[in-house]
Amino acid sequence: MTVSKTASDAVRPQRSLRREPVDPAGDDGMLQLGELSGLLGYSLKRAQLKVFEDFLRCVAPLQLTPAQFSVLLLLDKNPGRNQTEIANTLGILRPNFVAMLDALESRDLCARMRSANDRRSHILVLTDRGRAVLARAKKLVANKHEARLIEVLGPANHAALLEMLAKLAQEF
Repeated sequence: MTVSKTASDAVRPQRSLRREPVDPAGDDGMLQLGELSGLLGYSLKRAQLKVFEDFLRCVAPLQLTPAQFSVLLLLDKNPGRNQTEIANTLGILRPNFVAMLDALESRDLCARMRSANDRRSHILVLTDRGRAVLARAKKLVANKHEARLIEVLGPANHAALLEMLAKLAQEF
């Protein structure tokens, strides 16, 4: 069935070009999440954003991102590993990882050196300054950030959540 433009205009009320504010009846003005609140992926992402915000506040004096902190931790525990191994372990794409290493190197926190075994590969090491910054970051993270997470969740729930997240990362 075809409806002419003039007939369809008569059936549908004219909409104002200006949007009227929506006043959700009977709530506090917050959007209703509906099914989103029951989706694990959505909840994980929201929690990650909050956790990262807190992490960044805690280590603000050191100007480290969570990813940079992770790289420094891995380099500390795995000296002499190559770029690909570190990037793959953390799930960081190669171009992003190279840019991150450039930033860490420019701050003298780590160094790239040609591998003795494979001249096409670079091994990564922490510098003395990198070890010092990492030591300060570990204290800030443990004493402020992780302490706050444990306070919010409780020690048992904190441990259980770590276990559940590890299971998801390993098996999903």
